[in-house]
Amino acid sequence: MQVRSALAYRTSFVLMALGNFAASGLDFAAIALMFAHVRALGGYALPEVAFLYGTGSLALGLADLLVGSLERLGARIRDGTLDTLLLRPAPVWAQLAADRFALRRLGRVVQGLLVLVWSTGHLDVDWTPGRVLMVPLMTVCGAVIFGAVFTAGAAFQFWAQDAAELQNALTYGGNALLRYPPTVFARDLVRSVTFIVPLAFVNWLPALWLLGRPYPLGLPGWTAFLSPAVAALMGAGAALAWRHGLRAYRSTGS
Repeated sequence: MQVRSALAYRTSFVLMALGNFAASGLDFAAIALMFAHVRALGGYALPEVAFLYGTGSLALGLADLLVGSLERLGARIRDGTLDTLLLRPAPVWAQLAADRFALRRLGRVVQGLLVLVWSTGHLDVDWTPGRVLMVPLMTVCGAVIFGAVFTAGAAFQFWAQDAAELQNALTYGGNALLRYPPTVFARDLVRSVTFIVPLAFVNWLPALWLLGRPYPLGLPGWTAFLSPAVAALMGAGAALAWRHGLRAYRSTGS
């Protein structure tokens, strides 16, 4: 229904999608301008940074498109409208994910995909079948990881009721971090996004294996293939947090 509503006014939808595309594109334009003055950033050339940018943006774009609306849970708890979702014969999580579904977010997805395609054509990489398969695998796993963060952040709002910004710090803020090589950040920060909130498995670890680059923390090469396992664990953990939060919900009172 939300998609049909968005497409009812085609010109408006196209303009909004293009605006989303352009707003996302400004981030990569800033990176390109940076490379107009330097040859490398943290030892990485523009195509390598673009590859990190493209994989991270595409993963977040897919997660944001599918479950980004979960961040509105806090508002629904405060105004009591979450109760209406509990009465419907459909999972509350699915209803919230579809709430005000914004098809215009495809602009972010397309922009990230275009940067990714451009970067793969300019990388000095021996594209073996394993490296080719790694690109869609890391994108899907990255989307699941970001989706788990969206879900866990929404579950936290059952108690905090206004924690959308904390969730955004880990999703949009985490994506801004993953656009750049880990070599430009402090080791403590790299450790935190590897072992505490494992966003490094979205693109850093698999991408550095694909690019033939060592990971700053000296992890073994096989950790680049742990993204599916990390995505599964984070998804399971987010699902448990969601179920616990929903069961603890006691409405807004009178």
